Amino acid sequence: MATKIKADTHTSPAADVAATLNDGKIHLLLAATGSVATIKLPLIIAAFKDHPNVSIRVILTKPAAQFLCGQSQEQPSVKSLASLPNVEAVLHDEDEWAEPWTRGAEILHITLRRWAHLLVIAPLSANSLAKVVHGMSDNLLTSVVRAWDTTGLIDGRKKRILVAPAMNTAMWMHPITAQQIRVLEDDWGVKDVDGAEHGWFEVLRPIEKSLACGDVGSGGMMEWREIVKIVKQRLNLSV
Repeated sequence: MATKIKADTHTSPAADVAATLNDGKIHLLLAATGSVATIKLPLIIAAFKDHPNVSIRVILTKPAAQFLCGQSQEQPSVKSLASLPNVEAVLHDEDEWAEPWTRGAEILHITLRRWAHLLVIAPLSANSLAKVVHGMSDNLLTSVVRAWDTTGLIDGRKKRILVAPAMNTAMWMHPITAQQIRVLEDDWGVKDVDGAEHGWFEVLRPIEKSLACGDVGSGGMMEWREIVKIVKQRLNLSV
């Protein structure tokens, strides 16, 4: 269930989100998928502590949560994320169906799409990359991505999705990965054409490093400080 620090426990996670749609804050929807780079998530969140006007909601896939079970200082518990500055809730797949749906009730993945000014997926695993490119929506995060307003005509504004892939070097160099990245960058990527912005994806390409698995090469998530810098730029925050 969603971990909350301010929400009314008698309302659904979707209703909690809907109640803050027009709170005047900058809304950052931050997600992590099944990669060891998920351990950088607390550092990314903490980097926004000097921006009290930023409201953060976190989505964790089930594999991502396995990297935050309090194993070590750099791997605190998922529960601890809710105590970090600006974090309004930590959401999981189960929160999509926190209670039986009734007509007129809010739908979490739709409400999150409306709420977010920016969606950042860091890290984006090979598996989740494949799901996104092929339109699968079998968990909360991929449902948000699949429901994204790609034209800006539904929610009244065009919004981006930033993704920071992270995977083993062999997985990154695999031909299918190159094909999937081309979809995000060439077909769906943000481009300035005749002074107008088109597309909605921005790929923060991985770096070459010594990976947690022992391999050395490309595939490591972009350095978390650089991700924070780019996110702040996209949200027009001081760096």
